[in-house]
Amino acid sequence: MHGIVQAIGREARALYNLGQAEGLTIWSPNVNIFRDPRWGRGQETPGEDPAVASKYAVAFVRGIQGSNPAGAAAAPLQASACCKHATAYDLEDWNGVARYNFDARVTLQDLADTFNPPFQSCVVDGKASCVMCAYTVINGVPACASSDLLTKTFRGAWGLDGYVSSDCDAVAIMRDAQRYEPTPEDTVAVALKAGLDLNCGTYTQQHGMAAIQQGKMTEKDVDKALTNLFAVRMRLGHFDGDPRGNALYGRLGAADVCTADHKNLALEAAQDGIVLLKNDAGILPLDRSAVGSAAVIGHNANDPLVLSGNYFGPACETTTPLEGLQSYVRNVRFLAGCSSAACGYAATGQAAALASSAEYVFLFMGLSQDQEKEGLDRTSLLLPGKQQSLVTAVASAAKRPVVLVLLTGGPVDITFAQSNPKIGAILWAGYPGQAGGLAIARVLFGDHNPSGRLPVTWYTEDFTKVPMTDMRMRADPATGYPGRTYRFYRGKTIYKFGYGLSYSKFSRQLVTGDKNLAPNTSLLAHLSAKTQHAATSYYHVDDIGTVGCEQLKFPAEVEVLNHGPMDGKHSVLMFLRWPNATDGRPVRQLIGFRSQHIKAGEKANVRFHVSPCEHFSRTRADGKKVIDRGSHFLMVGKEELEISFEA
Repeated sequence: MHGIVQAIGREARALYNLGQAEGLTIWSPNVNIFRDPRWGRGQETPGEDPAVASKYAVAFVRGIQGSNPAGAAAAPLQASACCKHATAYDLEDWNGVARYNFDARVTLQDLADTFNPPFQSCVVDGKASCVMCAYTVINGVPACASSDLLTKTFRGAWGLDGYVSSDCDAVAIMRDAQRYEPTPEDTVAVALKAGLDLNCGTYTQQHGMAAIQQGKMTEKDVDKALTNLFAVRMRLGHFDGDPRGNALYGRLGAADVCTADHKNLALEAAQDGIVLLKNDAGILPLDRSAVGSAAVIGHNANDPLVLSGNYFGPACETTTPLEGLQSYVRNVRFLAGCSSAACGYAATGQAAALASSAEYVFLFMGLSQDQEKEGLDRTSLLLPGKQQSLVTAVASAAKRPVVLVLLTGGPVDITFAQSNPKIGAILWAGYPGQAGGLAIARVLFGDHNPSGRLPVTWYTEDFTKVPMTDMRMRADPATGYPGRTYRFYRGKTIYKFGYGLSYSKFSRQLVTGDKNLAPNTSLLAHLSAKTQHAATSYYHVDDIGTVGCEQLKFPAEVEVLNHGPMDGKHSVLMFLRWPNATDGRPVRQLIGFRSQHIKAGEKANVRFHVSPCEHFSRTRADGKKVIDRGSHFLMVGKEELEISFEA
């Protein structure tokens, strides 16, 4: 991911140097948690897990902003990254509730261990030069009017060195939709005094002077915002003359855009992002020499726009799935079947006839920006319109089990395909970008061994009964509320978070070595454990302190064996499990992930660095982090290792 975003940052600076970009402030990444599968903007995010989102955030920011020599403060910026949308924003428009007037009721516990960690990592570890506050009202206070969030947290606790921007027109919305303040002048004043530096829109320009004249705010409030804004512009070199004279980034130009390396990176990213969900009887990979003819059916097979999802620049070049398959198979016939993802009408008879005449059938179905995007949430998790009946009819008519490839941002309920023996393989490709079609073909024909894992839980259609407006992460068995994401959800799933198949068989084993893996808990001897109730006592992470937390870290190794038959990359996911999931503890929590390319028949040791303060801790109802005394379990697949945390 860091390499991908380095390419984005380099191309942005190159275009700026060429006079083809107006600025260098890039309002990415979106690191909101993909809390609800219906969310239209979930496709922009790294998924539902805060640990993944946090690591992604750091890689993204560092890639965009460029090298920072020796961690220097206020270092020159290649471009400015902005982490958005803080915080607890994950609803567009559901059941009459719009993001502009939604008051998200969020517990301190959920803020601390789910919604805020990616933003904290952005600022503390990534050194982001901007954070964007969301439209969301959080517990009665608009995010862009919250001094607790913008000043106390972003600048005070996390040390933001940069500016705070509103989402577009968020300040106007505070007055017009949310009615938070009585007048426009009060609204502008409360936002700037809370710590907002930049309003995306014209509201502060229109009403700022009047707010000063009426004594609602002072020139000092404006100066503070200007200082934060112009300091970032100075770091970007905006006042240093011709940008091509910049010592670090002035050399970047046309030769650095759409380079061979960047195109290869697009292909690598698309390949690594493809998840193999089903492969009955090893139908994949296919032998290209044995595929004489192929039928390609589906609205997503030859639409270059669908590859990019939302928020994209012009691609260097585009390969659709149809074009990718045509580079492997000589005799390919294509039928869209549906005119769009909505699929109000399906050419089912025509598609079935085509399927029955070909040796192999590939279906490219899924969603588009007409179902999921900014401003639009889904109401169903099923494939839209007549897609399901089309897929079923084609599969029934085909000579052999068909291959179904899904292009979607969010998860879909494909129970029908999962259980249909005539659908031999299923791949999820997301919205895979400019090289997506070639990447899919390379996976189908075994030139790339799939290693992708699902970044979100795939729920059944029943989950749509849960109101999107219910922000609680944790399950409530007393009321039947099932909870959200793999960490807390207690219900039926189609596919679990982290699921993904390979063409090879891999086995994993936690390596204990000669000594038992454990933190050096003798360091805790001077601390007194607090008691929650008779069965539980714990240590406060704040009491352990920065030095103590560092000393508690210990390594853990996982031996991975590739049993073959193909070389391939394998993603090792390490989770933590507590003895029970009571008192708000997650069912399990991802604490680390590593990918390793391993040749068939060979093995490799994958090393993790375990930090008890970060990985063993849980968040109490008051938002404080504590580590329970007693057993904790490291989990890799079905392997478990018990670690005792006792002074």
